[in-house]
Amino acid sequence: MNSDPVTPTQLVLITGMSGSGKSVALTALEDVGFYCVDNLPPELLESFIELERNHQASKVGIAMDVRSAASLPGLPRRLARLQENTEQPVHLTTVFLDATTETLVRRFSETRRLHPLSLRQTHDQHRALVDAIEHERDLLAELREQALVIDTSLIRPTRLRSHIKELLGAARAPLTLVFESFAFKRGVPMDADFVFDVRMLPNPHYEPELRPLSGRDRPVADFLAAQADVGQMEQQITGFLRHWLPQMVHDHRSYVTVAIGCTGGQHRSVYLAEQLAQAFRGEWSTRVRHREIDGWPSAS
Repeated sequence: MNSDPVTPTQLVLITGMSGSGKSVALTALEDVGFYCVDNLPPELLESFIELERNHQASKVGIAMDVRSAASLPGLPRRLARLQENTEQPVHLTTVFLDATTETLVRRFSETRRLHPLSLRQTHDQHRALVDAIEHERDLLAELREQALVIDTSLIRPTRLRSHIKELLGAARAPLTLVFESFAFKRGVPMDADFVFDVRMLPNPHYEPELRPLSGRDRPVADFLAAQADVGQMEQQITGFLRHWLPQMVHDHRSYVTVAIGCTGGQHRSVYLAEQLAQAFRGEWSTRVRHREIDGWPSAS
């Protein structure tokens, strides 16, 4: 009798809002050797995985969204069954792509495509599109709660492709911590699990020689490291995360995004995101991204 362990199927489920970049994400998976299917009906999920396993496909990418609205309510249970099957194991990563309503409206207006839930023409097409987007958010709310959320509002397609590919390297870690710097003047990231406001800290922007630099540059880092308030803020955020992250692992969370915001997203938030990633690097898989500077840097 053959007792060799069964190789798990690596399944990446791409879901999220219409117009948020799911086709870009699916292309990224194809680039790294995934067999991908777009708009697979949820009721075919188990049989499709079994079929691909028989064809020796160990890496599968599937896109599901509101186009299968009638079947979406049962999808979380189907995903749970897949993960509970020890005889045919599946390593699941669910990625939910999101964007602000304003961004989605602009994208649909630019492409002149009809939203999947906008099935009728009205005299007020803008209002109909906004209503369709908000209805879609309601339908996908449960899936969003269980997924890694990526806010694509300010991400170029090339950055999104790179980010999806990088995430696959961390997909099997017990927990991946993402530290993201951002500027409050451009809005809080939609994918943040925790948001820390550091605008009260001393600002290098007011030092002429530091203004054109970023929090990754040594002169700015030295300036901030010398400020007692900055060190206290770093210690308090570190203590908060060390206290609560084990509980999040216990609750089967795979990704936690910690957003650090200042006024311009260039100095204080960048410095603290880098420092926090360094502090947690030996405990968890960590990643750093700087929304206002260069999008999605490499893993830590």
